[in-house]
Amino acid sequence: MSSSTPTPRIDQPTAPAAGVAGTEQHGARAHSDGAWATKVPVQTRSERPQSGDIDAYAAVTGREVNWKFAPLDKIQPLLAGGLDGSAYPYLATQTDGADVEWVRSDDSRVGTAGLPEDRAAAAAWTARDAVLAVTIKATESHESIAITRSAFGTQPRAAHTVITAEPNAQGIVVIDNRGSALLSENVEVVVHDNARLTVVTVQDWDDDAVHVSTHFAEVGRDAFLKHVVVSLGGDVVRVNPSTHLGGQGADTEMYGVYFADAGQYIEQQVYVNHDAPNTRSRVNYKGALQGAGAHTVWIGDVLIGRTAPGTDSYEQNRNLVLTDGTHADSIPNLEIETGDIAGAGHASATGRFDDEQLFYLQARGIPEEEARRLVVLGFLVEVIQKIGAPELEERLIAAVEQELLEGRTVLAAPVTNGSDA
Repeated sequence: MSSSTPTPRIDQPTAPAAGVAGTEQHGARAHSDGAWATKVPVQTRSERPQSGDIDAYAAVTGREVNWKFAPLDKIQPLLAGGLDGSAYPYLATQTDGADVEWVRSDDSRVGTAGLPEDRAAAAAWTARDAVLAVTIKATESHESIAITRSAFGTQPRAAHTVITAEPNAQGIVVIDNRGSALLSENVEVVVHDNARLTVVTVQDWDDDAVHVSTHFAEVGRDAFLKHVVVSLGGDVVRVNPSTHLGGQGADTEMYGVYFADAGQYIEQQVYVNHDAPNTRSRVNYKGALQGAGAHTVWIGDVLIGRTAPGTDSYEQNRNLVLTDGTHADSIPNLEIETGDIAGAGHASATGRFDDEQLFYLQARGIPEEEARRLVVLGFLVEVIQKIGAPELEERLIAAVEQELLEGRTVLAAPVTNGSDA
């Protein structure tokens, strides 16, 4: 359908419709500081506009609520557009009931889980030439597929992945990211009715990598999605997952574990949209920080809509500060539009080592350095063990131990702060 009138960009005010009062009425003119309806920034996650067109978004300034923490100087090449969205090399290991293939960018599965909400995701969406389609089929077995990506290079690139679990299917998909990258990508996850799916993304990039990723998930009736984000390597890693619980009885568990070293930036903006009756969500992200300039950001948004009575929701974020000179931002948000819920809450805390834990271990003959290692592992392993893939869990635990070994330093004095609601 075509029109001679161009569609306004989402950051532009829209002219009033015919018959509706505009800036002039009753012979009076609006003040120059009026028209606030088109100027007030978006206040909640649910109000953000969506578009796959990069031109629908204004240039990012850093004053936007969803960009205010990010190091834009490093991300800027991924915001300008013109990314390389062609197919890339990957290695896949899979069972018989799991398929992976390249499909055209106009494949019917593209766009079924969601649309971009910011300029980086839209740049990747606009640039995609090939889409990696992963399908978990409905069989009698628990299907699995592991995809390793390590050849993106250092030029600005875009990627798009669509993961589909067929009705009644069950399985796990692991995306393992390594090497160097300057990458913006979109990952769509569709979990059809009565399916059970685990999706794990591992960011184990080289130290120079910049990775900006948006995940969209659609969960059907009585379906279950476990979504796990593991971020260890890279210079800048920004993974923002959102889940829409659109079918009655839909269920999601969203986990994250991250370890930020000196000068490293790791960000996660998590969104759960309860949009159907009797849905359930659990969000649990845990991170550790060590070294000067290590910076982590976690923003958790939960919307319980008017159409979602019987919702049961809880989100939390915990950060363990290992040294001075680190910075952890943790912001939980809860938006409730119905009073008929089973439960809802959130929690956030950032703290340093508990001296009582160290004393307990040392009193039993464990050296101080080993005691510290055990405390950190115990803190993070709770989330790692939720993955459900023993070999991957062992590898990640070894990676955390290596991080601790490389970053040994004197710990700051114990101070804690936190809030629960």
